[in-house]
Amino acid sequence: MTSRPIYLDHQATTPLDPNVLEEMLPYLTTDYGNPNSAHAYGRAAAKAVATARRQVAHLIGAKNPAEVVFTSGATEANHLAILGGALTKRPHGGHIVTTAIEHKAVLAAVQRLVDHHGYTSTRVAVDKHGRVHPGDIAAALTPNTVLVSVMHANNEIGTLQRIATISQIVAHRGILLHTDAAQSAGYGLFDAAELGVDLASLSAHKLYGPKGIGALYVRGGTLLTAQQTGGGQERGLRAGTLNVPGIVGLGAAAHLITSDTAPALAQIRALRDRLQDRLLDAIPGATVNGHPTRRLPGSLSLTLPDAEAADVLDRLPDIAAATGSACNTGIGEPSHVLTGIGLTRTQARRTLRLGIGRNTTADEVERAAALIAQAAARQRPPRSSAA
Repeated sequence: MTSRPIYLDHQATTPLDPNVLEEMLPYLTTDYGNPNSAHAYGRAAAKAVATARRQVAHLIGAKNPAEVVFTSGATEANHLAILGGALTKRPHGGHIVTTAIEHKAVLAAVQRLVDHHGYTSTRVAVDKHGRVHPGDIAAALTPNTVLVSVMHANNEIGTLQRIATISQIVAHRGILLHTDAAQSAGYGLFDAAELGVDLASLSAHKLYGPKGIGALYVRGGTLLTAQQTGGGQERGLRAGTLNVPGIVGLGAAAHLITSDTAPALAQIRALRDRLQDRLLDAIPGATVNGHPTRRLPGSLSLTLPDAEAADVLDRLPDIAAATGSACNTGIGEPSHVLTGIGLTRTQARRTLRLGIGRNTTADEVERAAALIAQAAARQRPPRSSAA
């Protein structure tokens, strides 16, 4: 390997955009004030945070920048939304509805309500494309349901959910609707007002910003119980000195997505489709997971017919890709998302997750397709000869 690997793991994390880094640097060096301080250094930091809050609000269609609460990432945002929203509605004995293919951070937050607060929960099944039917969400609701959490776009198969329809189902019942928008926001596909959600989680490193910073959209009038206390930061919803460089980075990344310089989604989708077509042609029997059209532009989940995905990747030092969610790495269990859409455990272990990003080139796609096809062929078990 004489050069850096071809990066096809944009669902796990995206590279920090150089323009974002440039915006962050002053707040890592000279403009290091605490935004809660009253002196000039603090005022400069507070002004930068306010700018970033407006930039994130603009990206996600928030009516008011105050609806953006900064967190350490989408995992913390998910916990603040689910635990904070549910416990405000009902401190004990409520009911939560979610789906079988949610991110593990969502499932863990729901489980905490079950284990420690007397809640019950329902995980609604999805179809073979990974879509939950809004009618199934409606059927799962009970008089005790206080919150529904359905991710906007899946991190493994890219399928987009019908959040606006689900919102219409729960809104008149007084049930909170939360969505994990960490994957979709980076494509500029998430609009809080249009989708009608009460709460939405974001992560900077999924949209070409820095790691360790995210945000929770909290629709005006939505009440939450803080999960991290000890200070009055973020309207009392998230205590702790603000990560000013990270917040500036998140804001700058959000601004790039809404600017004219952002790559067209059609460009990313075209490269994803080219990679998909090349691999399906080169690997007979391979199948694509996720919705055929309602899917993130850069997402490709491919199940190989007779080769373990991990073994294929072991033969591909020139490609950075994954077999599933980065959060599942090392646990030895097949992805709950893939089994949730009906794949067998064997099929799940034969599945590659490939992600095209804004900097991926056509040449990289062609080279990656050829290398993956070759590695898959080498892993294919030999056919038995006729007696």
